[in-house]
Amino acid sequence: MRSMKQAGGLALPAMGLGTWRMGESPARRGEELAALKAAIAQGITLFDTAEIYGDGAAETLLGESVQGERERLLLVSKVAPSHASKAGTIRACEASLKRLGTDYLDLYLLHWIGSVPVEETIEAFAALRAHGKIRAWGVSNFDLEDMRGLPEGCAANQVLYNPQSRGIEFDLLPWCQARGIPVMAYTPLGQHNKVLENAAVKAVAAAHGATPGQVALAWGLRQEGVVSIPKTGHAARIEENLGALKLQLTPEDLAAIDRAFAPPKRAVPLAML
Repeated sequence: MRSMKQAGGLALPAMGLGTWRMGESPARRGEELAALKAAIAQGITLFDTAEIYGDGAAETLLGESVQGERERLLLVSKVAPSHASKAGTIRACEASLKRLGTDYLDLYLLHWIGSVPVEETIEAFAALRAHGKIRAWGVSNFDLEDMRGLPEGCAANQVLYNPQSRGIEFDLLPWCQARGIPVMAYTPLGQHNKVLENAAVKAVAAAHGATPGQVALAWGLRQEGVVSIPKTGHAARIEENLGALKLQLTPEDLAAIDRAFAPPKRAVPLAML
């Protein structure tokens, strides 16, 4: 799996696995745990979670799945804005580490901007890094002006990016690319099946003997510096998602998708879920 260097000194693979909504349902827990273990077995090394996902349940589930494999994996979690004071961030990180059953996070993100000054959260990140509890820090749901206000050292920006939500292409994505800051794309398959059920996407998929989901993922991965983190709780979907890494979309394919989902012609506020 191709990887890219990032500002924090880590090498991020092009694709990982998200865990939003995982761990919330006892009835789905076994299937979700099997999916996480299948992902590891098939070579996925990057896993994204957050303290607010299932009020910590996603971290607990992920922690169970990575036992015995931790050293070869990259674990990413996020501090909620309500916990983002210096002391709160440190406490939140320590709680995440306990749920994940690990001594350190590879990447720790501020989930979105809240009432706490970002500078205070970054002070906490520096302290956590000095004590070996995180290897690098980054942000999530930061727009261009938010990114411009950050000091050196931001290792990633995790944002919504898919064919139906592509406003970052106008300014935020080029800015990050120019500075070597990876963009972690969440919800890369789109929302409410509007991408997967689109006629143009289906036609491109049929032409390549691929699935619409693989086309959506390959579309995002065409961009330099984009890391895709699709979420699935089904083991069978892991292999399908990984197949997108081998799919090369043609200029004609991309033009067809542009006609269905027009690229931005001006700056627009950052969309987020």
